[in-house]
Formats: sequence, structure tokens, C-alpha cells
Amino acid sequence: MPPQKLYAGAKLRELRTRVGLTQKDFAARLGVSLPYLNQMENNKRPVSTTVVLAMASEFGMDVTELGSGDGERLVSDMREALADPVFAGDLPPLADLRLAASNAPALVRAFLDLHQSYRQTHERLASLDEALGREDARAAPSPWEEVRDFFHYCDNYIDAVDRAAEHFATREGGPGSIRVAAVAALANAGIAVEFADSDSLRRLDAEAGTLFLSNRAAPETQTFQMLLQVALTRQDALLEATLDLARFHSDAARGIAKIGLANYFAGAALMPYTAFHGKAQEWRHDLELLGGHFGASIEQVAHRLSTLQRPGAKGIPFFFVRVDRAGTITKRHSATRLQFARFGGACPLWNVHRAFETPGIFLRQLAETPDGVRYISLARDITKPAGRYGAPVRRYAIALGCEVRHASALVYADDMDTGADAAFEPIGISCRICERKGCHQRAVPPLERRLVVDPDRRDVLPYRVE
Repeated sequence: MPPQKLYAGAKLRELRTRVGLTQKDFAARLGVSLPYLNQMENNKRPVSTTVVLAMASEFGMDVTELGSGDGERLVSDMREALADPVFAGDLPPLADLRLAASNAPALVRAFLDLHQSYRQTHERLASLDEALGREDARAAPSPWEEVRDFFHYCDNYIDAVDRAAEHFATREGGPGSIRVAAVAALANAGIAVEFADSDSLRRLDAEAGTLFLSNRAAPETQTFQMLLQVALTRQDALLEATLDLARFHSDAARGIAKIGLANYFAGAALMPYTAFHGKAQEWRHDLELLGGHFGASIEQVAHRLSTLQRPGAKGIPFFFVRVDRAGTITKRHSATRLQFARFGGACPLWNVHRAFETPGIFLRQLAETPDGVRYISLARDITKPAGRYGAPVRRYAIALGCEVRHASALVYADDMDTGADAAFEPIGISCRICERKGCHQRAVPPLERRLVVDPDRRDVLPYRVE
């Protein structure tokens, strides 16, 4: 198969703008002519190997950033948006969507924001939620969705916060003492830590200068909550500066994002980047070994693995997702080409749904998406008890996976026949945009295909997809 040509005009323009150079000066630094640079910036010519090397040597750019990860996310989100019945007629070809994502990413994001605003308004009207007519009933994405998309398009990696957390953990002596370090850091800020028989995981009494933690919570949860409070107390300026750059549309979104950044700091301090990345490679991403070494839960480890996207020291591109028993996605991130549906649940053929049936056991799956990309997926149920009789138990299932070409770096791929076509199960993203014709678990017809209904014939589905 011939090598794929790299079109990265948006990245070139972004780099040139960031370093403050004119096209003429930028072309000179890259060693190309001005017309050639102009053609590359407008995606009329692919970026050559010479230019890629020049970008790395002249400007210190991580060339892995030129990949199609962000573009594929935009393409996936556009396909899902355009599958909405409001867009009548033929859908744009996939090639056109990819051109839009690479040539005009800002315009694509504006389109996605507009569609999300439309959905928000439509859902409000349909549910008669009494917001209609109020001053605050404008068509805007919900705060939760806005924050979700912020982390989604940051590739789930916040460099400044990640490095600050690593500095804190390294300075205080590593994973064995991070709990002690958190207590000491809070004490230096005038906050004592006490444990109480409470349903609340964490409660700060600012006037008394006391942080109350539930003594029913698991030790790793208690440590995580202490580190989260360290972030809110000791790293407030950093969190606020990061929020200023994000420019959220509402105070609610900013507040949710601040908690998200504090959670990010806690996870990065519990599992500092360099040490965690090294152990993940050494132990071939064994979640239980990593959890035991860093004092973290299985879910915390899986989520942290999906954030290892530091320029110059990237880990394996993982996807990570958490679903509830109704199939609703409650956490999602993908550094791979597999992108989750922004609305609705995940494909029922995916092993993450079967994890509820086998508590405490890792399920492995080889899967292939409609675009022909193959993955290895690891799923497990996660139970979060409240620590007392009669209290509600929260149950989730998580999945962590990557493209099968990375299988040799995963202990979970041992003894799996990754070379056999029959070993890969067909999965999709969302029924609305899935192109598979013969799926026995299809919930709704694909909007991009013509349906044939034959009253004299009934197969698994009451229609055929052409």
C-alpha cells in the first residue's frame, strides 16, 4: 500500500501564526518557495518529508501533531450532525467532510456549535421544560456538553496542569508518599484533614479550616479527593488562567470545568506523567500492576492512560469510555480514530455492555469498525458502593482500547489471534451513521442508506438496507 499523503494546511498556518512570521519568512525557514508554501497551506499540495523535518528542527514541533486525530474527530462529529433528519437530501461525501475539517476547522466547529444549539432548542421544546420565553432560555450548549467538548478537543491532555501535578508529586517524593504529601500541602494552606462517617466523599469547612473525608471510601479515593483539594487550594491561579483561555459561555460551564481541571490535577499527581508512562511501558499496560504501584483504582489508571499525549513523549493512543447500565456514555475520550457518538449510547455489540454480566473480570475483544480499522478493547465493570447497608450502589462499565497494531505492547493481547480476520467482531459508532447492512442489533435505520420494505419477507430486521 503506498504511503498516505499528508495534508496539514491548517497546522502549517497555525504554526506560522504562533511564531509570528510572514509567509515569505516562514517559507525561507522551511527551505521552500513562497508559492509552494501557499499551496501546502491551502491543502493543494501535501506536506513533504523535508518540510516536516524542517518544522521539527527549526521550530521544535512534535511532528506527531500533524496526524489526523483532531481532523478525524471533526469528521466523525460532522457525520453524526449531518445524519440529523433536519438535513434533508443527500449527505456530503466523506471526502468533502475531510477537506472541510483540514481546510477550515474553525468553520467546522462553528457548524457543530450551531447544530448543538439547534438540538438544545429542539429538545427543550419537545420536553416542554418551561424554559421557553425566559431570558436564560437561549439556544446554547449545556454547560456539561461545553466542558465535555473542551476536553475532547484538547485531546484530554492539559499540559500546564499535567506538568504542575508532576512537579508537585516529584518534589514530594513519589507514589509511596503522595498521600502524606497531600496532607502536608493542605496543612501548609491551613487545612486539616479529618475522616468522618459520612455519605459525602469530600466536604471542606472553610471557616474551621477542615477537610472532611468519608471513612467509608476506598483509600485511593480518599487520596484522590485530597489531591483534588490541593489543586483547588494551591493551584487556583493556574486553574483560573486555563479557564480564561477556554472562554466558556457561562459561569456554570466554567465551574464544571474547574472541577474537571482539579480532577485532572489529582489524577496527574497520583500518577505523574514520566513515572507512569515508564511503568506503563515496562509492565505492558497492566492496569492492576499500575493501580497497585501508584495507589490508584482501575478506572483511574484506565483514564490516565488515555491522557498520555504529551508532545515528544506520547504514549499509546487509547480510547476510554464509561457507560452506565442504560448504555449512556458518562465519560468518553479517544486519541484514536474511533470517535464516540456525541448523542445517545454506544454500539450494543461492543464488549463494554457485556461487562455488567461478568463482574470483576476483564473482557477482551478484537473489533473492527465500518471504516476497516481494527482495535483491541478491554472492558470491566466498576462498582462504587456507599459503604453502608441500604445505600445505593453505583455501577458502571469502562472500556479501554487501541488500534490492534499496538497489541504487542499490551499484556491483554497475549494469546489472542490478532492475525485472523474471523477473530474481529464488527462494531459501529451509532446506528444513525453506521453503514453496516446486516447488523442484527440495529436499533434504527441508517440515514445514509435507502431502505427496502418487503411485506412478504421478514428477516432479523423488518427492512433491508441497500
